[in-house]
Amino acid sequence: MLSADETYASLVGAWRLMFGKADGLCLLDLSADGFWNSFYAIVVAAPALIVGWVGIANEIGDPEAFAGRLGMLIRLATVDIGSWVLPLVALALVAPRAGIGGRFVHYVVASNWASAIIAWLMLPSALLRLFLPSTSEISSLVSLFLFALSALLTWRMTNASIGKGAAVGTAVFVGMFIASLLVLFGLQALLGIDIPDSTTG
Repeated sequence: MLSADETYASLVGAWRLMFGKADGLCLLDLSADGFWNSFYAIVVAAPALIVGWVGIANEIGDPEAFAGRLGMLIRLATVDIGSWVLPLVALALVAPRAGIGGRFVHYVVASNWASAIIAWLMLPSALLRLFLPSTSEISSLVSLFLFALSALLTWRMTNASIGKGAAVGTAVFVGMFIASLLVLFGLQALLGIDIPDSTTG
């Protein structure tokens, strides 16, 4: 487990990268240990993610059965964690061929910590889902705004961590975004999760 100071430094570094400041890499541990330790960001993000899982599970799980909601919660967690990790595994396979093998560790470490920040950034949307109907315009607008903001910040983080120009950075961003969606929808189908459009909005 990372210390509080190490976790804070990593989050600050990722935050700077999300604003396009490449010096944020100096705050990240890019060693082999730092690479694996960066997945601790999943633990950092977990409280915020859980709020979102609970909100969706309450809507699409069996409202009369705690076990049904708990089972849905576990499946939603599997989908989210899979969507976080599996695209990185795919990137590890293609990075050397794409000419970004030397920046793979930089990207993964930065991406993991940035994803933790994004999870907390999306928390207001998850909280609104708990207290407002999923069809609420306020909930939908907040979710859309926060999604757009998180996409912009992730794009900037990708450009800064890859460090090979906007064209390459954008290609990696788009590729990872598509990979995440493919994993997301694939796991949802595999696990029998049917989220109505009003819930995802």
